[in-house]
Amino acid sequence: MIQRRGAPWLQWLSLAIALVFGPAATASITQDLPTASFAEKAQLMTQWFSEDQEAAADAARLMLDGQLYYDKRTDLLYRVNDHKKGASADAIDGSGAITIDKKRQFKRVSVNNDLRDQLRTELAFLNLSSPDDDARLASIEQLSQIGSRRAIDAINTALASEGDADIAEKMRFALALSGLNSDDAAARLAAVETLSESVGNEALNALRAVSPADEAVYLAAQKGVTSIEQSQRLYQWGETLYFGISLGSVLVLAGIGLAITFGVMGVINMAHGELIMLGAYTTFVMQQLLPADPGLALILSIPAAFVVSGAVGIGIERGVIRFLYGRPLETLLATFGISLILQQAVRSLFSPLNRSVTTPEWMSGAWEINAALSLTLNRLYVIAFCLVVFFALLMILKRSSLGLQVRAVAQNRTRARAMGVRSQWVVALTFGLGSGVAGLAGVALSQLTNVGPNMGQSYIIDSFMVVVFGGVGNLWGTLVAGLSLGIANKLIEPWTGAVLAKILVLIFIVLFIQKNPRGLFPQRGRAVEG
Repeated sequence: MIQRRGAPWLQWLSLAIALVFGPAATASITQDLPTASFAEKAQLMTQWFSEDQEAAADAARLMLDGQLYYDKRTDLLYRVNDHKKGASADAIDGSGAITIDKKRQFKRVSVNNDLRDQLRTELAFLNLSSPDDDARLASIEQLSQIGSRRAIDAINTALASEGDADIAEKMRFALALSGLNSDDAAARLAAVETLSESVGNEALNALRAVSPADEAVYLAAQKGVTSIEQSQRLYQWGETLYFGISLGSVLVLAGIGLAITFGVMGVINMAHGELIMLGAYTTFVMQQLLPADPGLALILSIPAAFVVSGAVGIGIERGVIRFLYGRPLETLLATFGISLILQQAVRSLFSPLNRSVTTPEWMSGAWEINAALSLTLNRLYVIAFCLVVFFALLMILKRSSLGLQVRAVAQNRTRARAMGVRSQWVVALTFGLGSGVAGLAGVALSQLTNVGPNMGQSYIIDSFMVVVFGGVGNLWGTLVAGLSLGIANKLIEPWTGAVLAKILVLIFIVLFIQKNPRGLFPQRGRAVEG
């Protein structure tokens, strides 16, 4: 057993013996560790790390996880995942596994907070050379908080061989934070210059805390504070613009289907929001069918939502709207009644409570550009999805025979009939296409908000604003209007709040329509007859 509370020279002697005798000394450490005091365990672990870093690191991780036990009969160390009778215990010296026959014969190797800190620190030193980027980043953060000479020297040594530019930047930042406490004025000034290049709050707070005792360093720190604050304001504007574009993408998806149906048929479809809702619920149902793979479920939801919402849209047009052409007030009331029916149907099938749709792992998290700007991935995918849907729809309407017939019916239905176009079916398919795109908007919205029976009502007014502002029936107008309104909302919100921002945008659109009744991009030669 070890000499308890030994003098310092005994510790150095034991370390020398360990270097000479190697494995025998390590075996002594593993045998002494179970019954040693906390202070002695700290000494033993320091000695073990100096002799065999890999084995010591494995033991340290087990101790931190509470999985390192010892057999009270032999004092041998074992890894125990489940401390119960009949469970397996693996010897950490590689001698094999045994079965726990009596639970009380195996006892956990105890640790206290000081020992935990020491073990985490030793692992941090070791992880500086780890091939795992996340492990190196974690060790840099931990060692920079310690701030000891040994920690700084270790980071400096690791920096010389670091191949990842981002991690090397983190190392320089950690060294700069430590350099602020240096006795050398030149080192402090160099540290201030390094920190001034950052845009994060940690650097900002460190520079603000610089003492005015050293005037040159203090003035440089204040200059750095001003530079960081300006950069942060710039990146905040960039983040606001990003949120505005993402909101605008949602508005484009919500309004683009309405632009098609309203542009061709002149029908004010108050059930458009419920078609969006059906797309969102389709996504929820697909994830219930494929709970183990939410990513695949989301991808399959795209065609499924298009088909479901499109089929419901064709049913609405064939069953109700085709009898009401030329009677806009009756059409508005009928589609409003249909919206209530669809809401109640969803409440009956899925309950009135909101449903949460799982975001796939590849859409979770954020793309961190720097310490002041990060872009959430789900919104980034929604923006990309919006552009894909827009250009796909544009190609259909510009390059396909259906698109040619849709444009013919939109411009002059009577002449299109005379040319042999089956206008009734073109109108039905167009309504189905617009409704299907509304379903795609529901898929996108399911990744940004909860799915509920009333979610469509939140976007129906916005959809009409986008269509009217951009120009009825004009896809490019819908894209420009949706993105513009989304950005305007997000830019105004910090000063006025969300509700007042929407009111101001609505007032602007009313005033704009007073002067330009046909919107930003007016449709040319449109004449819709019964």
